[in-house]
Amino acid sequence: MTQDLEMAARHGGNGAADGAYYYPPPRAGAGGEDLDDDGRKKRTGTVWTASAHIITAVIGSGVLSLAWSTAQLGWIVGPITLMIFAFITYYTSSLLADCYRSGDQATGKRNYTYMDAVAAYLGRWQVWSCGIFQYVNLVGTAVGYTITASISAAAVHKANCFHKKGHAADCSQYDTMYMVVFGIVQIFFSQLPNFSDLSWLSILAAIMSFSYSSIAVGLSLARTISGSTGKTTLTGTEVGVDVDSAQKIWMALQALGNIAFAYSYSMILIEIQDTVKSPPAENKTMKKATLLGVSTTTAFYMLAGCLGYAAFGNAAPGNILTGFGFYEPYWLIDFANVCIVVHLVGAYQVFSQPIFAAVETELASRWPNSKFINREHPLVAGRFNVNMLRLTWRTVFVVVSTVLAIVMPFFNDILGFLGAIGFWPLTVYYPVEMYIRQRRIQKFSTRWLALETLSFLCFLVSLASAVASIEGVTESLKHYVPFKTKS
Repeated sequence: MTQDLEMAARHGGNGAADGAYYYPPPRAGAGGEDLDDDGRKKRTGTVWTASAHIITAVIGSGVLSLAWSTAQLGWIVGPITLMIFAFITYYTSSLLADCYRSGDQATGKRNYTYMDAVAAYLGRWQVWSCGIFQYVNLVGTAVGYTITASISAAAVHKANCFHKKGHAADCSQYDTMYMVVFGIVQIFFSQLPNFSDLSWLSILAAIMSFSYSSIAVGLSLARTISGSTGKTTLTGTEVGVDVDSAQKIWMALQALGNIAFAYSYSMILIEIQDTVKSPPAENKTMKKATLLGVSTTTAFYMLAGCLGYAAFGNAAPGNILTGFGFYEPYWLIDFANVCIVVHLVGAYQVFSQPIFAAVETELASRWPNSKFINREHPLVAGRFNVNMLRLTWRTVFVVVSTVLAIVMPFFNDILGFLGAIGFWPLTVYYPVEMYIRQRRIQKFSTRWLALETLSFLCFLVSLASAVASIEGVTESLKHYVPFKTKS
C-alpha cells in the first residue's frame, strides 16, 4: 500500500492537464508552442474556470443539509460556525496554493496532485497517510453524491405525486432504481480521458448549483414572509422538547461535520490548480479563484442555512429540497431537484478524476508496454478514444460506489462522517505542515504556535464529528432493511 501511494505521487496521478492519458510527457520540439514549461500539454485554465471547478466541488449536497445543521446549533452558533469554516477553508486553501510549485512560485517544479505536494514537502510516511485520507474521502464523496442524486431524482416523482393525490398521500419511492440509473450515467462520463475535458461540465454544474441553491433560498424566504414558519431558538433544537440531552450533543456535533463537508474541496485543489495557465503564477490565480469561489458559496450557505431555519424552525428537514417542507409550486421543486441531479453528475466526476488518474498512472508506470493499459482506440472518426484499462477500471469503480450507496443510503450521517474525516487532515493539517516546511517557520515561534493551534482545534472538531456520525449510522442501521430503502 505504501509503495503504491508513493509511486502514485511520484508519477503524478494527474487528474488535470493530461495525466489521464498515461503517456510519458511529450518533449519540446516541433510544435513545442503547444507544450507547457515541463513538456506537458499546454494548460488553458483561468481564474473563471478554476472558480467554476471550485463552486462545482463546494456547492454540492452539503448545501441541502445546512438548514438542518443550523437548526441543531441555533441562531448564534449556526451562522458563526459557517463563517469560521469559510475563513479556515479560504486561509488553508491559500497556504495549499503556495505549495503547488516546489521552490520558486513561478518557475519551481510543479506538483501535479495533492499527494505530489505532500511527497515534495513532507516525505514518505506522510504520503501514505495522506493517500488514505484523500482517497477514502474521494470514494466516500462519490458514494454520498450517488445517494443525494438518487434522493433528488425520487423527489421529482414524489412532488408530482403529492400535487395529484394530496400532501397526505403515500408517495414514498424506492431509491435503488435511481442509484442504478445514476451509476449508468457516471459510467459514460467516466470515460472522458482527463480533467481538462470536464470544464464545460463544471460550468454547467456550477450553473445548476446556483439554480437549486437560489430556489431553496427563494422558497425559504417566501415561506418566512408568509408567516408559516416553525419555532426557532437562539440555541437550536430544545432538550426535552425536540430531542433528549444525548441527541442534542450528537446532532450538534454531526451538524459540524455536515458544515465541514459543505466546504470540502481542498483534496482536489492542486488538481484544479494544475489546469491553470501560467503566467501569472498559478498560486496568484488560484488564490483569486478560491476567494471568489469560497465567498460566493458562503453567501449562498448563509442564506440557505439561516432562511431555511427561519422557514422550518427546529423541525428543519435533513434535506431541504427532498424532505418536503415545500410542496408547491411542484414544478419548481421538480426543476430544483433536476438541477441537483445534473450538478452532481458533474461534481461526481470532479471528485473521481483524481482517483482514476492516480490508479492509471501507477499501472502505466509499472507496465509501460502493455497495450491493454496504454493503447488508445480511436472512435467516432478519431474524435473520441477508448482505452481498455480506462473502460474496465472506471466502470468497476462506479459500480462499487453505486453498490455502497445502495447498502448505506443515510444522507445526513454519511455527509457528517465524510466532512469529519476529510476536514482536518486534508483541509487543515497537510496544508499547514507543508506551508511551515516551505517557509521554514521556526518551531515554537508565534506563527508556528498559531498554525499548530489552529490544526489541533480542527482535529478535535473532526474527531468529535466523526464519532457523532458513526453513532448516527449505528442508529440508522437498527431500522434498516437492505435494498428496501424509501425516501
